[in-house]
Amino acid sequence: MKTFSKLQCYLGRRKPLLPLALVLSAISELSGMLPYLLIWLIVKELINDGGFTGDSPVIVYSCYAAGFAVAGVLLYYAALMCSHLAAFRVESNIRREAMRKVLSMPLGFFDMNTIGKIRKIIDDNASVTHSFLAHQLPDLAGTVLVPIVALVMIVVFDWRLGIACLVPVGIAIAIMAHTMNTKGREFMKAYMTLLEQMNTEAVEYVRGIPVVKVFQQTVYSFKSFYRVIMEYNHTATKYTRLWERPMTFYSVIINSFAFFLVPLAIILSGDDSAASVILNLILFVLITPVFSQCVMKSMYIGQAIGQADEAINRLDALTAYRPLSTSKDIRHIDAYDISFENVSFAYPGTSARVLSGMSFTIRQGSRIALVGASGSGKTTIARLVPRFYDVDEGCVRIGGVDVRDVKTDELMRSVSFVFQNPRLFKTTIRENITYGKPNASHEDIERAIEMAQCRDIIDRLPNGLDTRIGTEGTYLSGGEQQRIVLVRAILKDAPIIVLDEATAFADPENEHLVQQALRELTRGKTVLMIAHRLTSITDVDNIIVVDNGNIAEQGTHKELLEMKGIYYNRWNEYCQSVNWTIGKEANND
Repeated sequence: MKTFSKLQCYLGRRKPLLPLALVLSAISELSGMLPYLLIWLIVKELINDGGFTGDSPVIVYSCYAAGFAVAGVLLYYAALMCSHLAAFRVESNIRREAMRKVLSMPLGFFDMNTIGKIRKIIDDNASVTHSFLAHQLPDLAGTVLVPIVALVMIVVFDWRLGIACLVPVGIAIAIMAHTMNTKGREFMKAYMTLLEQMNTEAVEYVRGIPVVKVFQQTVYSFKSFYRVIMEYNHTATKYTRLWERPMTFYSVIINSFAFFLVPLAIILSGDDSAASVILNLILFVLITPVFSQCVMKSMYIGQAIGQADEAINRLDALTAYRPLSTSKDIRHIDAYDISFENVSFAYPGTSARVLSGMSFTIRQGSRIALVGASGSGKTTIARLVPRFYDVDEGCVRIGGVDVRDVKTDELMRSVSFVFQNPRLFKTTIRENITYGKPNASHEDIERAIEMAQCRDIIDRLPNGLDTRIGTEGTYLSGGEQQRIVLVRAILKDAPIIVLDEATAFADPENEHLVQQALRELTRGKTVLMIAHRLTSITDVDNIIVVDNGNIAEQGTHKELLEMKGIYYNRWNEYCQSVNWTIGKEANND
């Protein structure tokens, strides 16, 4: 009932349709029961009259039976129409409300949840609720009402034959009750978790297909994807095997009611009128399968309720991500220096601190670089500036103002960030470029394209700036996508720039052009950059060496080399790797 009450919240003005669907379904089931009673009356008339006679009501009963049968079908159709209209409204409102909440999530939410997972939870789970409301829920009224009516008929006509027909039904219900225990719920939870994981891994696999083809690999090279597929296979097979014997036994028992009814009817025909017993036997042969249908429907309804409950819980868990707090004392940014003051931070859901007591300052208009091993906390520092997450201790300030006291839209206008994995929307190049500044003029767009060294990309596209990204237009290489992202950042013209290994996936030619674009982008701006290629940061104002969430060293390139510490060792290792590569190529020549 908790799940049903949650779903009702999404019905809107169509809330009366579900009760109406239940009522129509119940009347439909009753209409479907009446032909059995009329058939019994027809057989009774034929037995009593010794056959069909002119004044016999058999024709009337036959017409009524056909009419009730047709009415049952039409009423059930009307019930499904109502339930489907309600289900479609719930499904669309769930997607709309979930996406509304997702769009209001902090940017860190998208680091914690992959695109495949979000799509699976919102899209597929909304479809699960549709199946429950549109199909299983209308059957609920008939599943409850029909057995009650059938039991009344059993008592009225012949309770002895009634008990005999209920024996296999009772055994079948016991089998279902034993099988549909907590294991079913546990399986459904594991099943839906595996589906989410497969969606996530499938997205990553599809994105990596070019690499797979280049290196002539197979799906086995994506170990996590292969592992999830095999785990899904194991879980589904195990659950199927769990039902193998009970379902076989159930099918045999539920269809063996004749073996209980016929022997008893033979015994009773010796004491009572044989015609009366045969007449009642015909009725019970017709009615008993109705119990079988109700048992199966109840099983499907129970399974659908479990699926809908799990779907709603997962939707709630996804959208229950803790939002960033909103300060009552809203302040505006007047300067663009950045300071970290005793910042400590751990990612949501974890206890291990990524940063511990981090403090440093970036003067307005200066450039600093973060250097360190993978996992040392560099990217975390970069993502705290635009407030992807809130710090646990200390504060991050821009122009002396705590970022928690700045409105989100103002903070986003003040910061441009370019990460190592560029993202372009499947729309036109123009719309991708102007996303950060929708009202930009054509002259501003052209100037940004020239500054980002992207003129060659635009000129060779079939429709220029109006060329669409994706299957309907063209595909760009990783370096080309990075340059388009830089056009967007240059056009936005934010005073603070955050760069996270912006040249990571660029080929040598694109890297040179990207570096030129970066010089244009960062001129006169406050810049925080992360770089693994140390030659690209030798001219920055300050280099901070991060080690296990702490500042190990800081200074200019020259000062850090004189310290002969961590940076000195990394610089030497980097130079050796470059020399080794050059030497190897020279020897090959």
